[in-house]
Amino acid sequence: MQSLLRHPPFDMLPPELAPELDARVTRSTIAPGNLLFEKGQPIAGVYVIESGATQSEGADGAVVSRRGPGDMLGQKSTLSDGRARVTTRAVEETVVFIIPPEVFRNLVRHHPTFGAWFERGTTSGDGAYAVGLTALQVADLMSSTPVTCPPGATVTEAARMMRDLRINSVLVNDGAGLAGIVTARDLTGKVLAEGLTGDIPVSDIMTPNPVTIPPSALGLDALVMLADHGISHLPVAEGGTIIGMIGKTDLFRHQAATASHMISEIVEACDAEAMARIVARTPELLGQLVSAGVTPQAICRRISDVTDAVTRRLLILAEQKLGPAPVPYLWAACGSQGRREQTGVSDQDNCLILDDAFTPEHDAYFKELARFVSDGLAICGYIYCPGDMMATNPRWRQPRRVWRSYFKGWIDKPDPEAQMLASVMFDLRPIGGTRSLFDDLQRETLAAARKNSIFVAHMISNSLKHTPPISLFRGFALIRSGEHKNQVDLKHSGVVPVVDLGRIYALKGALEEVNTRDRIVAAGAAGVLSPSGLAELLDAYDLIADTRLRHQAAQIRKGEKPDNFMAPGQLSDLERNHLRDAFMVVKTMQSAAGHNTGMLG
Repeated sequence: MQSLLRHPPFDMLPPELAPELDARVTRSTIAPGNLLFEKGQPIAGVYVIESGATQSEGADGAVVSRRGPGDMLGQKSTLSDGRARVTTRAVEETVVFIIPPEVFRNLVRHHPTFGAWFERGTTSGDGAYAVGLTALQVADLMSSTPVTCPPGATVTEAARMMRDLRINSVLVNDGAGLAGIVTARDLTGKVLAEGLTGDIPVSDIMTPNPVTIPPSALGLDALVMLADHGISHLPVAEGGTIIGMIGKTDLFRHQAATASHMISEIVEACDAEAMARIVARTPELLGQLVSAGVTPQAICRRISDVTDAVTRRLLILAEQKLGPAPVPYLWAACGSQGRREQTGVSDQDNCLILDDAFTPEHDAYFKELARFVSDGLAICGYIYCPGDMMATNPRWRQPRRVWRSYFKGWIDKPDPEAQMLASVMFDLRPIGGTRSLFDDLQRETLAAARKNSIFVAHMISNSLKHTPPISLFRGFALIRSGEHKNQVDLKHSGVVPVVDLGRIYALKGALEEVNTRDRIVAAGAAGVLSPSGLAELLDAYDLIADTRLRHQAAQIRKGEKPDNFMAPGQLSDLERNHLRDAFMVVKTMQSAAGHNTGMLG
């Protein structure tokens, strides 16, 4: 089952589970047209698509969703009543892993990091991995300003309203409530096609007493209802009052913004421009994930997965253009992508580790490859690193022996630049190429760094330069001037101090985890961090990260470009108190790290 363990989020499970999964999980090939499961029937468990494609259907056979390699099916059903929500069949020969219900539930129950991906599975969908129409409510997707007209309004008046407001339907209100609905399809099918004039009242062509849907229903429920009734629009009603409208266009647009759909399109993109159009949906993806209540770690993981997919596709396109690489190489990401912590604001941080068979004449190839990939990332919206920490810089495009000497030099002589570079490079994560070029290098470096007490002390000192925004009297220390006056920087003063702490814990414990939350959890397991420190720091980090993401999602909903600067006054008194307490926890943990106390279990 090694193939299954490569699929997120199963790659978060311990490798030693492979034999158990191998004995319990089945691998099955489904012929085109055959059912995986049928609506209302018991489901065999959770399906993970290894290859091929499936489609889910409404009662009339209309397709309501499509899934491809890496996608998961049936987790909501498995975590609730065990019966399929929709009918799903293979549209081509499809290979799936089938995880029995009891096995999947045990994985969720006994592996907290893995289980966090599905913590909303019993209430609002298929968890963070497949978030979209199965996790978002109609309230998250609908238009909240339904347009109405009286029954006596003419067809021409209704048509003009649709044209001027760029909508496809108008609700008919008779004063006592919803009387009907008129759509653009009604205008063509019932008026133009029948040769009628625009002077007739809309009551003559409207669909009377249209079906409605509550705002608490899931997006998938809306899509199935539209398919079952053969309609394209649904009024949203709450307590007998129409509060919005939702249509197929809204649902398909949001469904297309799920990470799995974006990645499947990126894999097939022919150039950077095509990928840029897909990556442009990332703000909407972030907004969906926040609305669905997905954990901050899972949100950042999904966004980073999109960046990883773009990078890998660009590497493939580069090799198609330039030919095979003269020696093996590894493209690695550092910074937030390396830690899988990207949000709605990201730049590039990357490097190339080349096989030691590299010679100077090979550099022309790798220089061009680095330029191709970095330029492609820039086209997709990932700006060039202001500090030039990119593979386009010859310094960060070197054979493995040089990288080994880099790390040795930084550890032996930890001057300020060495501390900064080591901090960045300790977050390296392989993205594409030959992974073995990195594995031993990381292990050796962590072991050597841990043994050098002077280097560790310098790293701890360097990590304390980013301080939480807490004043002497426990108030918020706000930015005093400039564009962001009276705001706090949720990245550099909020998230980064915890990132720095996580890196120190990883260094002290020689832990190979790169993600900050994973580092904190591993530090607790290794005894580097006390149980109480572990619990408090995790809670604080989750709250700060969640506040940052909700702030960015709110900006996206307003049509603004997301950033990391927030005025505490935007929060309620309770939220401000919680955020202040979280910053105090981080400040306390920094003090403990600085004095080398309170960390050991």
